[in-house]
Amino acid sequence: MTDSKHRNKYSYDLVVVGVAYHAEVSPYLYNGEKRFFITVNGEVEHIYVWDKEVVQLRAIDDDAPQLPDAFEKELSDRLVKTIIL
Repeated sequence: MTDSKHRNKYSYDLVVVGVAYHAEVSPYLYNGEKRFFITVNGEVEHIYVWDKEVVQLRAIDDDAPQLPDAFEKELSDRLVKTIIL
């Protein structure tokens, strides 16, 4: 059975401050708000929301790992160019 929330999956390979990351991002709408299922380096999937005020991702999943600020900024910049238009 195909899970509809994962129909549009985007992959990003990023090197940030010398560290390689592989992120898989699946956008979806929840009550009109753009949210994302994000997996980094094959770890457990977590939920993030797009924060329009700071133009960046924000974790809303209580168990979401604290990602380095530079990585979140770089991934957010990529999302703006490819998904958030």
